[in-house]
Amino acid sequence: MRLRILDKYIFREVVLTFAFSICAFSAVFIGSGTLFKIARYITDYGASLQAVVKIFIFGLPGVVIWTFPMSMLLATLLTFGRLSSNSEITAMKSCGISFSRIAMPAIVIGFIVSMGAIAFNEYVVPWANTAYRNVLYYEIEGNNGMKSQEHIILKEINGDKIQRLAYARRYDAEVQQLQGITLQEFGDDGKVTHVENADYAEWNGDIWTMHNGMIYDIASEEGKGEHTVRFKTQVLPISANPKQIVREQKDPEELTMKELRAQIDIMKTQYVDTNKLEAELYQRVTVPMASLIFALIGVPLGLQPTRNSSSAGFAISVIIIFFYYALMTMGNALARSGTLPPLLAVWIPNLVGIVAGIVLIRRAAR
Repeated sequence: MRLRILDKYIFREVVLTFAFSICAFSAVFIGSGTLFKIARYITDYGASLQAVVKIFIFGLPGVVIWTFPMSMLLATLLTFGRLSSNSEITAMKSCGISFSRIAMPAIVIGFIVSMGAIAFNEYVVPWANTAYRNVLYYEIEGNNGMKSQEHIILKEINGDKIQRLAYARRYDAEVQQLQGITLQEFGDDGKVTHVENADYAEWNGDIWTMHNGMIYDIASEEGKGEHTVRFKTQVLPISANPKQIVREQKDPEELTMKELRAQIDIMKTQYVDTNKLEAELYQRVTVPMASLIFALIGVPLGLQPTRNSSSAGFAISVIIIFFYYALMTMGNALARSGTLPPLLAVWIPNLVGIVAGIVLIRRAAR
């Protein structure tokens, strides 16, 4: 019973400090970033109050997701620093409670926060980022959706099966052209049955017309021949107009992990470099998992005898956070440049954090 009371006590202290830290860090990010952008939108575009409120609300999830790890670190540092300075940790150990048992509630909270952050990053942040972009682009900047973009992907889906997939390396808004086009049609078994490639497609107001391409009919059974036809012009069988095409495209931060994986697979079939998208995909897990890693680091550091004030705890957390995000930036650069495999490069800061946390916990447990 005494251990259950102890668990609840530590759990409550960490959670309260964690909630305070989220509010504090979010306020810093909002004050230094979001409010500055809002002020610029008002002065440059005359944004309405309604649009400004939408921008503020839709921008919050993208800010909060980055505060989870640093808030977890600060919460464990402050909580265990206060318990240590008040000799409560000494009293617990004198009752025969091991360090690992004392640290367990905080580590469990770190795991729960990490799992919750992964779900938040999957279901809330992409939706909010899309809503943010739409408000900014269509309501504040007043654009009509005609802008050039790279890597255009259009899908026609029946139920849960893709019937037709169109990929273009670039959309040129000035001449309304899709460049470097590949069209794939799929059978009921999910295999490609028909492929069309073209140098470019033009929009004439009603349809897309492809120019200088090849048609490949792929045999569905072994032993049957495959047909190839070259053409000068051919209608591209998609009904979306340029505005709809551009509006349907999403930036990587607007895609869920499932959508990112699908887009990576599509782009790999076109031999397009996917390092940037792969780094984004793996960071959807590594950044939330930092909450657990920071809990492993924060608990033993909070017990250090030199940590006798909240200001010292905040200073230590800032140093660790800076070092972690510096490693994350380096890993992201290595992933995007292809120097290291994206999976390994993006996990560098977390691997370093895990090693540091294990070393610190083993020292504190002695």
